[in-house]
Formats: sequence, C-alpha cells, structure tokens
Amino acid sequence: MTGPIVAATPETERRTRLSWRGPGGDRPDLPLPPAALPLLHRGTMRKRWRYVGYYGDEVMLCAATVLIGPFRHTFWSLWDRQEGVVLEHTRLRPGRAEVAIEGNYLEIRSGEVRASLVLGHCQPVEVVCPSGRGWGWTRKRAGVPMAGRIQAGGRSWRVDGLGVDDESAGYQARRTSWFWSAGIGTATDGRSLGWNLVSGINDPPTGSERSIWIDGVPAEAEPVVFDGLESVIFSDGNRLEFEFRDEAERRRHDNFGLVRSDYVHRFGAFSGSLAGIELEEGSGVMERHSAVW
Repeated sequence: MTGPIVAATPETERRTRLSWRGPGGDRPDLPLPPAALPLLHRGTMRKRWRYVGYYGDEVMLCAATVLIGPFRHTFWSLWDRQEGVVLEHTRLRPGRAEVAIEGNYLEIRSGEVRASLVLGHCQPVEVVCPSGRGWGWTRKRAGVPMAGRIQAGGRSWRVDGLGVDDESAGYQARRTSWFWSAGIGTATDGRSLGWNLVSGINDPPTGSERSIWIDGVPAEAEPVVFDGLESVIFSDGNRLEFEFRDEAERRRHDNFGLVRSDYVHRFGAFSGSLAGIELEEGSGVMERHSAVW
C-alpha cells in the first residue's frame, strides 16, 4: 500500500517563496548571515564575500575578502586619479591576510600600500533571491560615509567621502555571470545619489538588489540593460554613461579546475541620467564577472 499522495511544489512557487527584500521581518527560513552557512547545499558550494569601495576625487580604492567553498582570497585595487596610476594585488596563498573588513572598519596592509578606513551609517538594502538550486543573499549600501587615511607609492591621502559596501553570501548557481555598477554622485538639483545596479544576479523583476539612494533613502530600481561596460540603460531609455581611462582597470582570469573566474573591474566617472535624475557628477565602478564556482 502506498502512502498519501503529496502534490509537488511548483518550481515557480518555490522560487517566489525564496524571494525577499528588506530590511524588515519575515526573512526566508534559510541559513542567512549573520548565522553560519554550511559548506554545501544540495551539492552547491557556499560563497561569501565583502567588497568595500571608496570613490573620491583624488583617489579610488576597493578591497574585498572572498570565500568560495574552502578557498579564501583577498584583493585590493587603488587608482591615483591625479597621477593616472593603478596599484593592485590579489592574495591567493594562505598566510596573513592583506585585507581585513570587520564591522565598520577596513584595513589594508600590503607592501607599500596602507589603508585604514572607518565606515559610517547608511540605510541598507537586504535581499534574498533564488539562484539555480540555491539562493543568494546580499546586503548593499551606497553613499556610505568613509573617513581615514590611504598611503601608496610614496603618496598619502586623508580621505573623507562616500563609497559602497557590498556583503554577499549564499549558494548561487554553479555558473553565474553578471554585470554590476555601483557609485555615488550628485544630481543637478543638489540631491545626493548612490546606486547599485545589476543584471544576471539577484535581479528578478521585483524584490531585486537594484537600488538607488536619494539623499540616503533607497528605493528599488526597475530592471536595467548593460551596454557592455559602457553604459546602463533604463526602461525609459535614459542612460547612465561611464567614462574610464585604460589604466583604471583590474582584470583577472583564474582557472583552479573546480573554480574558474573571468573578471573585469573598472574605476571611472559617470554622467547622464540615473532613472530620470540628471547627474551633475558621479564616480564609481563598472564590473563584468563570469564564474564557475
């Protein structure tokens, strides 16, 4: 005698129940930060990273800590906008980490580069989205106040400006590719702006990580289309145009067998329109990433 027949949950319904955008209550009942995440979920490895970017008039800096399954690495990249020089390094080997990001504090200790930044308050957006057999979690902030000191190449900057903070984790699909843009700026009417725009990851039509901060208050942006790393196109036809110099690029291709990655990250300036809001000025990044992880 067979047991009772139980209707299977349609895939579309399961995926809908995984989608959530906060902050707020009713987070999905899943392993999510700040809780620990198991190494594997349905055969998919855990991924976890944190990226902090500072986008100033004289210097831009990004740094990240990354954990893919049992594999850990860190990287940082600095663009001296006045001298037109980029310094960058990726550390894959075990040992003392060159980048530490804990709470509201970022520290880099790598050769001739030293940086210590304190991150201030900015209202976050938190999202859980389905991805293959798993899900992705992210907590984004754009327009984050940052202050501290950066030293590199015999030069020193005391910084006091704005940037972005990206905390992400989960069990994203084995093959994942995306375009991403994040930055800060000022509208022609004087309002402060920040943005986090993406295509390919955490980007359902609604409940996505796509967000625009206006005077520090975030709102979800509609789906966007990336014209390569040249511009971001909104549904109303307006474009966020990106300008960069050749030296302001970080590019890597890594093949570790189980984990493979093609990555392009560019610092630069933005102009045009951000979802109908005209920019007076803007700074930030454009990124393309294809991963097998």
